[in-house]
Amino acid sequence: QVQLVESGGGLVQAGDSLRLSCVAPGRTFSTYAMAWFRQAPGKEREFVSAISWSSFTTSYADSVKGRFTISRDNAKNTVYLQMNSLKPEDTAIYYCAAKYGLGNLVHEYNYWGQGTQVTVSS
Repeated sequence: QVQLVESGGGLVQAGDSLRLSCVAPGRTFSTYAMAWFRQAPGKEREFVSAISWSSFTTSYADSVKGRFTISRDNAKNTVYLQMNSLKPEDTAIYYCAAKYGLGNLVHEYNYWGQGTQVTVSS
């Protein structure tokens, strides 16, 4: 079992930045690919970004490409999502997820955090 704990969400204005963090205590963190998903009210959960266990490979949704950056620090068992130039349409609950091997589909991921709210005002 992998526990994931997100933090860093908040209320910001359009154009501002936020950095989300997700900690996964335990020895197996470095073996998992990690991803961020988000879910806005009334919408399905959608892929945002993913990173391989080695950080060699990253992927992004088109909607965030060029604005968001995913990274990880295996020594700290932490994955980050740096979000710049935030837009009101980025407002959602952001979830951290883990699995073996990269993927961008919700059903592929075995482990999920509880989510952190990001609200971007115009």
